[in-house]
Amino acid sequence: MDMKIDLSSYDYDKALIKSGIVHIGIGNFHRAHQAYYINSLLSDSTQQDWGITGVCLLPSDQLLVEKLRSQDLDYSLTVCGRNGTDEAFKIGSIIELLWSGEGAEPVISKLADPAIKIISLTITEGGYNIDKQSGEFVLTNESIQHDLQNPDSPSTVFGYVAAGLRKRMNGHGKGVTILCCDNLQHNGNTARKAFLTFIKNQDSKLGNWAEAHVSFPNSMVDRITPATTAQDVKRLNERTNFQDLAPVYCEDFIQWVIEDNFIEGRPALERVGVEFTNDVSAFENMKLSLLNASHTLLSYPAFLKGHRKVDQAMNDKSVVKLVRDFMDIDITPYVPAPGSIDLEDYKQTLVERFANSSVSDQISRLCFDGLSKFPVYIVPNLAKMIVDGQDLSRLAFLIACYRHYLKYQKDDQLNAFDVAEPWMNFADSDLIADSEPVAFLSFSAFKSLELHSVEGFTKQYVDYVERIKNNGCGTVLDEVTSGSINSQH
Repeated sequence: MDMKIDLSSYDYDKALIKSGIVHIGIGNFHRAHQAYYINSLLSDSTQQDWGITGVCLLPSDQLLVEKLRSQDLDYSLTVCGRNGTDEAFKIGSIIELLWSGEGAEPVISKLADPAIKIISLTITEGGYNIDKQSGEFVLTNESIQHDLQNPDSPSTVFGYVAAGLRKRMNGHGKGVTILCCDNLQHNGNTARKAFLTFIKNQDSKLGNWAEAHVSFPNSMVDRITPATTAQDVKRLNERTNFQDLAPVYCEDFIQWVIEDNFIEGRPALERVGVEFTNDVSAFENMKLSLLNASHTLLSYPAFLKGHRKVDQAMNDKSVVKLVRDFMDIDITPYVPAPGSIDLEDYKQTLVERFANSSVSDQISRLCFDGLSKFPVYIVPNLAKMIVDGQDLSRLAFLIACYRHYLKYQKDDQLNAFDVAEPWMNFADSDLIADSEPVAFLSFSAFKSLELHSVEGFTKQYVDYVERIKNNGCGTVLDEVTSGSINSQH
């Protein structure tokens, strides 16, 4: 049974805190990461203008908004230690919460408030509306078209931010920093492309103003934060004695590296462990290529084998071998270690983090929205491996597993499951339904690689597809990691 833990309350007067940040998308990750860092910083009396106004733009956000408002926006964060020792914190850094379902005007006015210096975002990898093949912003999207033509009644994050910027331009004229906190390579550049493309197509004058008055720093964020189930709520509250309707729990590891490019000033987050740099590229590449890509690599095989929690999967020798071989053989040649980081230590820490039983992350969370994850986490290094003539067996196996997961929606024990791919289109659905395995290699997530024409890859992939179908994913995983299949290719 879980031991009781003390809940450490924040040591500042919340009534004295002012908003300097608007954060759009106050899900679990934001509340375990950015809000946690700001909560730590607000103890410094010189930094109390950096409270957070949370903004929710989805109809489904209503319940979370109501829960947080009912407890004065405070919530508990349980940090689960790899050594078995956990800590719990009462977080008070979100001082205001706005929901678009109650009207657009309060959100737009807050985005335009001169006190707001930063608009930060966690809207998921797919939320930037970038076409997976062309890398361009999709202007034909129905919601985007609505917002382009109706600037005063926005429905998307792009429409809201444009409306806020227009009010800034026509009012006090102060610029703002838009800080992406999502798992994307060069995430600030992606945010810049998405927002400026939208704004220029809606209002060329505003587009010119935004180019000069809005900065888009790149950043790298890291902290494994599972979804919170109803059972988790009960368990966490019993441990902390805090009757929290929206508790969060996460691992003890945390990292945030940010390009120091803030147009109207920033909080002194270096005082609480955030690293500022001129170039985050190497940090981004390391994290996305090793942590996020390894999560994607293990998710589908482990789920199909019957595992449901990451720590459970990391007790499976075949899963651990798959992950270690992927990191050591496939990825390490493409990951120069940034700064003073020792790459071998980093990889070992990743294995320990994945195996953290007190975090016990859901594999279904890792499987979610593969369409957005493959192009960001897997495709860039796979493209380099193809050019260099590297062994592609583990990634051929992964893509075969992904197809099986999407097509059959049953694991090795014939347990049925739901697939969550919010960006799936009809063309992709047709490729999944096609009886020919090779058709799936034109799936939008990795179409740019033209895998069907890569010598050796297609044969391996088709072989894995048939073996998984006939023998089960667990058997094939054991064969892949023992080398018995590879020796036959």
